[in-house]
Amino acid sequence: MENQFLVDAAGLSPAALARKHRLEQDPSSRTDHMAYLPGMERIASDVMDRVIAHMNAYDPASYTPREVRAALDHERITIEDLKALLSPAAEPFLEEMARRAKWETEKHFGNTVYLFTPLYIANYCENYCVYCGFNCYNQIRRMQLTPEQIEHEMQIIARSGMEEVLLLTGESRSRSSVAYIGEACKLARKYFRMVGLEIYPVNTDEYRYLHQCGADYVTVFQETYDPDKYETLHLMGHKRVWPYRFEAQERALMGGMRGVGFSALLGLSDFRKDALATALHVYYLQRKYPHAEMSLSCPRLRPIVNNDKIDPQDVHERQLCQVLCAYRLFLPFAGITVSSRESASFRDGIVKIAATKVSAGVSTGIGDHESKYTGQDSGQDQGDEQFEISDSRSLEAMYGDMASAGLQPVLNDYLYV
Repeated sequence: MENQFLVDAAGLSPAALARKHRLEQDPSSRTDHMAYLPGMERIASDVMDRVIAHMNAYDPASYTPREVRAALDHERITIEDLKALLSPAAEPFLEEMARRAKWETEKHFGNTVYLFTPLYIANYCENYCVYCGFNCYNQIRRMQLTPEQIEHEMQIIARSGMEEVLLLTGESRSRSSVAYIGEACKLARKYFRMVGLEIYPVNTDEYRYLHQCGADYVTVFQETYDPDKYETLHLMGHKRVWPYRFEAQERALMGGMRGVGFSALLGLSDFRKDALATALHVYYLQRKYPHAEMSLSCPRLRPIVNNDKIDPQDVHERQLCQVLCAYRLFLPFAGITVSSRESASFRDGIVKIAATKVSAGVSTGIGDHESKYTGQDSGQDQGDEQFEISDSRSLEAMYGDMASAGLQPVLNDYLYV
């Protein structure tokens, strides 16, 4: 498997162009996406089989308004109820779903909304995922922050008042090693009360090491739970291995992480099936690890380089709202994050109904917090962004908007003793 970054300032070499063309045109040139690679840990778990069995048997078009009505009449939502609430038949019931979701959210979370910000520390990647701005064949400015640059970015973010940070990298073990990420976690613990990770999946012992360095929780995007569709979107790299990615959250919990986050990128495949699989992934792990915090994210596909090659499926705001309400009714204790991919108006509305966490002061580029937070040029090189954001409000603006809407913005609610 090719392990180096095939794009430099001069673009793709002839050999890289030929390799890229073979991967796109000849499926036989790709590795088996269901086969673990050397060094990938296997765990004994039946969660994956249970989730996929439900997803494969799910026919959203088969549900009727009567089944939706029955689901909403139940005090506790079952798996079959969830399937009905995610179906097209539930769309006319959206207002009722929203009212009940709002009640459930207030019952378990009050009127709080948690705020955090992401910090991208590198955008090197060894995967060829056709929909991602970071993929190794895209001609973008690559960058990895040094420890000194990471700390500088953290200082700028911390001065804004933010107390929770999410550290992100491109998926490259050779450029963003576990040791490098661990050092970033140690730096983050100096400035933030909560440290999350969104990195390439690793083994249990590596998650244990990162937790010891200061990481609290791990979020992994499965992207799509449909293995067949997944295979056509992830053509090269460790990310191509679908089952290893699926089991990442469980390995993180086995490694001592306090919490884990789950997500499908809605629009890559059938969003109703992906939403069902995401919810059930949480559901089964919640019962297996009742001590752990579980959360869901619901991003929709945003414009990126080469977006025209993947035939994205439209997911409209009402459909996204339906998914979020169904999540809240089925998983009343789970956190729900809505990212800056969504518009300010949508996020302002959904935190009053189902969501409990939003990002603020967001940048998906590398090394640009000083220019974005202060308006001053830092003078250092910057790496390109992964995708376009829609809501660019600062922490101060987001905090004010949430408070003026009668919500209680929360920066941190954990005490370390």
